[in-house]
Amino acid sequence: MTTEATVPIFIKRVLDLNALLAQKSHFLFGPRQTGKSSLVRQTVRADHVYNLLESDTFLALSREPWRLRQEITRRGATVVIDEIQKLPILLDEVQWLIEERAGRFLLTGSSARKLRHGGVNLLGGRARSRTLHPLVSAELTEVDLLRTLSYGTLPSVHLSESPAEDLRSYAGDYLREEIANEALARNVPAFSRFLEVAALCNGRLLNFTQIGNDAQIPRTTVHEYFEILKDTLLGYELPAWGKAKSRKPLSTSKLFFFDIGVARALQSRGRLEERSADFGEAFEAWLFHELRAWCDYRAHQSLHYWRTTSGFEVDFILAETTGVEAKAARRISERDLRGLRALREETGLRRLIVASLEPRPRKLDGIEILPWREFLQRLWADAYA
Repeated sequence: MTTEATVPIFIKRVLDLNALLAQKSHFLFGPRQTGKSSLVRQTVRADHVYNLLESDTFLALSREPWRLRQEITRRGATVVIDEIQKLPILLDEVQWLIEERAGRFLLTGSSARKLRHGGVNLLGGRARSRTLHPLVSAELTEVDLLRTLSYGTLPSVHLSESPAEDLRSYAGDYLREEIANEALARNVPAFSRFLEVAALCNGRLLNFTQIGNDAQIPRTTVHEYFEILKDTLLGYELPAWGKAKSRKPLSTSKLFFFDIGVARALQSRGRLEERSADFGEAFEAWLFHELRAWCDYRAHQSLHYWRTTSGFEVDFILAETTGVEAKAARRISERDLRGLRALREETGLRRLIVASLEPRPRKLDGIEILPWREFLQRLWADAYA
């Protein structure tokens, strides 16, 4: 009896690795399961590939890192080293090959923490950095909004027939492989409690004291764990925008997880319903993911939020030119525009947008009210660059 082989599904990603390598060597970082290895394997035209997850490759290069010079002899060769953080000593050899043989390297990893905090050679400007995010709307044929907000867009989860089950195992794999194996946190149970509490703060202002109290860990430890969260690319800090004339803005950052599905799994929440209490929060967090990915893929554009002590708030300030409100409502009211109007008065920004569930675009008092699909189509067409 024979069975038909499963053909892997290829999803074309926004990030063009060959175009990046044509310019310069690159580090490619990204959380686990964002599809780095698949993207490299399916698209990069490499002369040499070294996967440090393979024990024989790791052992050979850890004993004799100079083997790279012996094996990569052609001038201008394109080389991939997967999971470079597992063997940072190779970066000395990489630098030599870049300088002496004009090699182009793609160095991937799920965490930059060991590289940044270990005092290792980061190639001194000889390589740029990019982050691969979970799937974005521009990479999908169609977006099922409820499924996306419920389970996120990690490629393996997006294609899964049991997304909830796969997400539940993600946190366990992360704690075991990233935290325990890399010895990033001495107390894994405490970090696990922190991770669950931090997930409940997704999209909210950072309050280290409250997080520490809820996770039963000291405030100083919260700071340490938050840095681990950022260094392993699981969490992002959305800074406050401080440009205003008279209304005093807040300076506290917000915390967002890299994927709404992972955050909801850590919150022990399942599939969403449109009228549920947390639908709006999930919608805002997902738009953050889209905007964050766009900023990273489009040469590191800036992203902030704006909120005053008197209560006016705008969810996102994109590239310091565009105010964006995420409103999971089918009818946008005058009240929903208060924050954007205040922002216009304070800063003079004229490009103001509400991304919503309304079915058709319209304009009210100079503010664009857009269906979320149209907003994202314009975003990825670089209309807001």
